[in-house]
Amino acid sequence: MNIAILSRWNATCGVSMHAELVGREFLKMGDDITVFAPYVESADRWWHHRLIKEDESYVVRCYEEVDPQGRGGRIDIPRVLEHEFDALIVESYASLPYADVERLAGEVDAEVLLVVHEGGAEQLRYTSLEVFDRVVVFDERYVREVLAGRVPAERVAIVPFPCHPVSRGKGRRRRGGKLRFFSFGRQPVKEYAPYIAALDRLSESYELEYLVVRADEHRIEAERDWLIQRHQRLDTSQIYEYLHSADVHLLPKGGTHYVVVSSTLCQCLGALCPTVAPATRHFEMLPSRNGVSPVVLYSSVDELVAKLRRLVEDDDFRAGVLRMAEEYVRQNSSERVARRLKQLMA
Repeated sequence: MNIAILSRWNATCGVSMHAELVGREFLKMGDDITVFAPYVESADRWWHHRLIKEDESYVVRCYEEVDPQGRGGRIDIPRVLEHEFDALIVESYASLPYADVERLAGEVDAEVLLVVHEGGAEQLRYTSLEVFDRVVVFDERYVREVLAGRVPAERVAIVPFPCHPVSRGKGRRRRGGKLRFFSFGRQPVKEYAPYIAALDRLSESYELEYLVVRADEHRIEAERDWLIQRHQRLDTSQIYEYLHSADVHLLPKGGTHYVVVSSTLCQCLGALCPTVAPATRHFEMLPSRNGVSPVVLYSSVDELVAKLRRLVEDDDFRAGVLRMAEEYVRQNSSERVARRLKQLMA
């Protein structure tokens, strides 16, 4: 097939990650892809959408996003129509120019799939969803809370967010040396506060270090001998190098009432470094078996401290978490997700 994707691309956000994971699987399957991405000037003004690498030959930058105040936004539709494709995947998110997306979907002679990243019904600002052949959501919450009856059930498909494949490191395990904790990204610095508080307490019992790599220049306002802060935009291969050298991945996330999944988690679980995160809506659909989940979740600093101790000291618990993580990654692999999307386009 010749598959077109309208999406952010080569950027530090979940929309881009979804498109890249499935798009590169299409290439492995022998399909051709064309990516219609936002202009660099438009894309790079968003704090969560910094470009991290050069575009491939199949990337066409041809649309402007709506700005943070809700102004502007347009797609160069004639430029899109210069290209031939059998299907178009629209990665839908809040700063797309919705009216132009609807116009484009009505003009292309191809199957059009809408992949919904919006987390609330009020964010999905299309006048009608009838112009799309299929609407894809990540789990049942999106059907109830985001689509909210706007699409007939037979036109909705639940396809999970894809995971980066398993990539094992050398199996780092602390044996008398420092405990290594790792975080990365651009989350607001206040979201690191529970980790600083917990590690303050753990540092009384263990020799440890906490490496935080941020893609912006904002620093955690804390001075600790064990806290190391770096400014660096990481691609996935670099993230995995850091994860493979860490004992625990600390994932900062703020609470939200919107429906949401954690693209960062799907990006990182395949490294098989235990992940710890707050019990927010990002993780509420994760499976659990005998009280063990692919991620160690906490609701308070006291609980965080207790679970970090268990993760460090209880080898069986740690192994169970990693088994669940690997199982989740394999069940929701980018290859399986891409094949499912191709079935919907056939």
